[in-house]
Amino acid sequence: MTWPFVILLILAGLLKIVVTCLPTGVVEWLISKYELHQKLSNETVTVTIDGKHLVGADKIQVINYFNEALYLERYYTSLENSVTPLIIDTTRGKNNVRLFVYIYNDRVDVVKTYKKKVVAYRLRSDNLQKRSFVVTEDLA
Repeated sequence: MTWPFVILLILAGLLKIVVTCLPTGVVEWLISKYELHQKLSNETVTVTIDGKHLVGADKIQVINYFNEALYLERYYTSLENSVTPLIIDTTRGKNNVRLFVYIYNDRVDVVKTYKKKVVAYRLRSDNLQKRSFVVTEDLA
């Protein structure tokens, strides 16, 4: 009767040690699976404003500014749509992700759509808030 209890206790202790001491790579992978404001890479991203693509240095600069932005909060209220958004199309694994980036003087609002889900959150990015975008290629 005591041997099964001792073996179960040892297995539970080993499981606790394995779960609490995961390697850094595994922890980063788990965090990135549930990260709301994920980093974008230049190769898999298309940036559009007013139906026209941003290309070259402007596209790279927008992606860098977006990646450097500070996450403020997630919210559940509707957005005011008085501003033309930047539309960022990318992929996350096998899923297509579309980000609508609304830039205001005091904040940046992002609406993320993926897998029939819609999530809205707010960022702070001085560079994006002060930036004027030069559209260089028509969407055709």
